[in-house]
Order: sequence, then C-alpha cells, then structure tokens
Amino acid sequence: MADTTILPKGEDLRRAVLWLSEEGKDRGWSFGLVAEASRRFNLSPKDEEFLIHFLNQRKNGGSA
Repeated sequence: MADTTILPKGEDLRRAVLWLSEEGKDRGWSFGLVAEASRRFNLSPKDEEFLIHFLNQRKNGGSA
C-alpha cells in the first residue's frame, strides 16, 4: 500500500537528506546511494542534483 500522506513542500528532500546521511555512514557514500534516495523519496531531477552536491560536500569533508 502506497503512502498517500501529503507532505509540506521540501519535506521529501529533507527526509532524503536525513536518510542519505544515515545510509552513507553505514554503506559508504556513492552516487548509487543518491539514485536510491531519489527513487525512495520520489524526488525531482533538481532535488537529485541537490543531493549530488550534498554528497560531494560530504565526500570532501565539508558540512551540508
């Protein structure tokens, strides 16, 4: 059964960033992980680009 909850604007991206942060610690940072987050949270291409930028910052030791 699909989740039909209506979320506030940007909530899906916020949840994806939190999920990516946790999964990245456990599984290692990868662009495949970003693709999985995009599918899991039904993100737009623009949101996926944001996650790629987020991943690059994390891989380079910066904070997001």
